Amino acid sequence: MKEMLLMKKNKAITFTIIFRANSLNYGEGTANISELKKFHRGDGGVYSFASRQSLRYDMIRLGNQFFDWNLDVVDKAQGVIQFKQDSSIKDSVEMDLFGYMKTKAKEGATKRSAVVRLSHAISLEPYKSDLEFLNNMGLAARINDTANLATIEQHISYYAYTVTIDLNRIGVDLDIELSAEEKTERVNQFLEITKFLNREIRGRQENLAPLFVIGGAYPIANPFFQGRISLNNQSDTLNIEALKDTTDSTVFGKSIKDLTRIGYVKGIFGNEDEFPEIAACGSVDAFYEGLKNEVAEHYGVPV
Repeated sequence: MKEMLLMKKNKAITFTIIFRANSLNYGEGTANISELKKFHRGDGGVYSFASRQSLRYDMIRLGNQFFDWNLDVVDKAQGVIQFKQDSSIKDSVEMDLFGYMKTKAKEGATKRSAVVRLSHAISLEPYKSDLEFLNNMGLAARINDTANLATIEQHISYYAYTVTIDLNRIGVDLDIELSAEEKTERVNQFLEITKFLNREIRGRQENLAPLFVIGGAYPIANPFFQGRISLNNQSDTLNIEALKDTTDSTVFGKSIKDLTRIGYVKGIFGNEDEFPEIAACGSVDAFYEGLKNEVAEHYGVPV
């Protein structure tokens, strides 16, 4: 009985996205070599990644571009760069979704943990040490001088990352609680950002929009599909066995498969005909519309 009441009260959204892109995040590098951020796995493979911080940066950038999110909520009045003492989640969607920490001398810190949780976007194909040689010959030739040289690591791959949103914590902080309509709008804006996410890096604009997305609304905030995404032998087919095992399990006696949907772009993955074995399938648009309906239902707002 207690589990049933908890399921009715709590709701969280989680989904895992696959996209394809090139060289998304660089580290400090060595000399004139720009090195990608990478993980080394026990099988000897090297996998590049875009950090969750870089994803967050572009989500906030697009939030400002698409929906005029207020970014004027930062100062250095306390000696460190942080959110303003008098700013709250009323003023900032960013502070509401991604949390904050505000420190004040002799008074400690006020914190809000992130409501929207992001994983790193990790490549699904190993990095093979591809390099690109660069120079600024075009500029140097204008002044009849010698060009400067540089080398950057390059990696084109599928990537996967996971988002988890605790809907019960959206728009609620200290003595503040926003209206159901405002909560719904903020979640829907964030969903729209992930649907059209892109990254601006080194003169490129990389498309991080979903080619495949799996998830739904669940009674607990748990990233069910994180770490379950892989390619078969580095081919353009998804390994569906781990995903099937995940959806075949239950949460509080409720089938995860019944709560899960898949959205995908046709013609990308060679085994898309197998996707219905995992969960109900449709377009990426249909997947996001389903999430927005779940959000509206949770907050009691008309669709």
